[in-house]
Amino acid sequence: MFDPFNIFFKGSRYWLIKSIVKLLTSGTRRVEFADFWMGDQFCSLVVTVSDLYLFACAYAVGFEKWRKCGSTAKTWPAVFILAMLPFLIRVVQSIKRYVDSRLNTHLINGGKYLCGIIYYLSYYIWRHQGSLRNTSFAFWCLFGTLYSVYASAWDFWMDWSLFRPHVKYPLLRAELLYTDHIPLYYFAIISNTLIRFIWVIYIPSSSASNMYLRFFIAGFLEMLRRWQWNFIRLENEHLGNMDQYRVTREVPLPYSFDDNHHHIGDSDDD
Repeated sequence: MFDPFNIFFKGSRYWLIKSIVKLLTSGTRRVEFADFWMGDQFCSLVVTVSDLYLFACAYAVGFEKWRKCGSTAKTWPAVFILAMLPFLIRVVQSIKRYVDSRLNTHLINGGKYLCGIIYYLSYYIWRHQGSLRNTSFAFWCLFGTLYSVYASAWDFWMDWSLFRPHVKYPLLRAELLYTDHIPLYYFAIISNTLIRFIWVIYIPSSSASNMYLRFFIAGFLEMLRRWQWNFIRLENEHLGNMDQYRVTREVPLPYSFDDNHHHIGDSDDD
C-alpha cells in the first residue's frame, strides 16, 4: 500500500490512502461526493474492520486462544469501537454537510447511521451476555429492524431515487441508464432489502464456530450488496449532475437565439 515505486497502481493506492485520511479527519473540511461515498463503502466492511482487533488479539495471546478475543470476551468494547467507526464517520459527515448547506435531509441521513451505531451496540451487548433471549436480545431485534427499514427506505428514495410515480417502468424512475437491463433494477430492489435484514441469520443459537461462519456469510453478502448498490447510486449521481448542469457540454442560454437574431436585424435596418 505504501510502496513508493511507480508499480502496482501507485496512483490508485495513494488515492485510497488520501481518502482514508480524509475519512479519519471528517468534520474539518468540506464533504464532497468521494468522501461520503467512500464512507459508505466502509460501512459495508464492518465485519472486516472489526476483525482487525480479533486478528491482533489472537496474534498477541496465541491463535490457540483466539476465543478470548471475540465479542463474548471482556474486551468486546474494542471490537464495537472498530465496528461503529465507519458509522460514526458518516454521522460526522452528515452534520458537517448540514452545517454547510442547512438542508435537513443531511440530519435525517445522519440519523440512519446513528441508528446503525445503536444497533451494533445492542448486538455486541447481546453477544457478550451469551446470546440469551433477554432484554438485550429484544433491543437488538428492535434496532435491527429499525435500521434495516430506515436504510432500505433511504436506499430506494434518496440514494437510488426509485419509486417515482407516473414512470414507464413501475417502481423505478423516469431516467435510466441501464435500459438494456431493466430486470436488474427489480432484482436489486429485492436483494437489497433481503440483505439489509441479513442480521436475522445470527438469531438461532449455535456453537461459536458456527456463529463465525455466519459472520463470514453475512459480511460477504453485504459486500455484494454494496457492489450492486454502487452501480445504481453512481447512476443516480450522474443523472443528478446532468440535471443541474454540473456535467454537460452545453448550457442553455437565458434567451432565444432566434429572437435575439431578429432584434439584431431590426437594429441594422434602423
